[in-house]
Amino acid sequence: MTRDRAVPTGLDLYDQTATDASAAVISAYSTSFALACRLLGARPRPHVRNVYALVRVADEVVDGPAAAAGLDVEMQRRVLDDLETETLAAIERGFSANLVVHAFAATARETGIDGALVRPFFASMRTDLETAQHDAASHDAYVYGSAEVVGLMCLHVFVNAGRAHPVDPDPELCDGARRLGAAFQELNFLRDLDHDAGALGRDYLGARGSRSDVLDRIDADLTAAAAVIPSLPADCRRAVTAAHDLFAALSARLRRHPDGEGRVRVPDPVKATLAARAWLGFAPRTVRA
Repeated sequence: MTRDRAVPTGLDLYDQTATDASAAVISAYSTSFALACRLLGARPRPHVRNVYALVRVADEVVDGPAAAAGLDVEMQRRVLDDLETETLAAIERGFSANLVVHAFAATARETGIDGALVRPFFASMRTDLETAQHDAASHDAYVYGSAEVVGLMCLHVFVNAGRAHPVDPDPELCDGARRLGAAFQELNFLRDLDHDAGALGRDYLGARGSRSDVLDRIDADLTAAAAVIPSLPADCRRAVTAAHDLFAALSARLRRHPDGEGRVRVPDPVKATLAARAWLGFAPRTVRA
């Protein structure tokens, strides 16, 4: 005779529904990220999805869907401000009527993510409504808020998910998380140059050197990140290795790909090979210029 599984109710049901909603967002928006998440252990996996779902929703406010719905720039800013306010309040009180925010807040409370990481992220999102042409300083601030702090949020998950009391991650791991996030963002800048300029009217890289300079910076960041991946908890290493190797493959393709020939991507069979390699426990691949 089998015993029926306990069905969650009340807050447990709401928590699970919020987590499921975040997983659905990630699955719909990013096949590569969804693949990497499947390589995470059960402990960090839902928390990383919760982080990226909020990031994705905020990004959509400033990258087209809100404008397509008829919101002008001022209204987009107001929606983004409200989302930030609700996120910070939900971390404080432990509940939100917004399922994606609720899931993120639950993760933040468990893993030690606080306003010091949340506020720079929303500041960078607001920058997309205010700044079309970046100089070196605004570029670096944007990359920190839009990507490096997201890497730090994930690191907090890797270190603290399941702990009774969160601790501060090791500084070397923090540096690696920031640099992996920066590499990912600058790769996106390079391969989305035409779209960013034509559809969004933005130039993120104009003051940060030539295409070759940017790729050199990306590869240096990937090399530094690879050095600390072995120090991550075991149930996170495969996924981070897969992400690192995907970014390295994309960097190599961008070096071989002339400007103006469409968006560069890594073919699905190559992604699958990189994921399988990471799953088997291989170290991150060496980055070659």
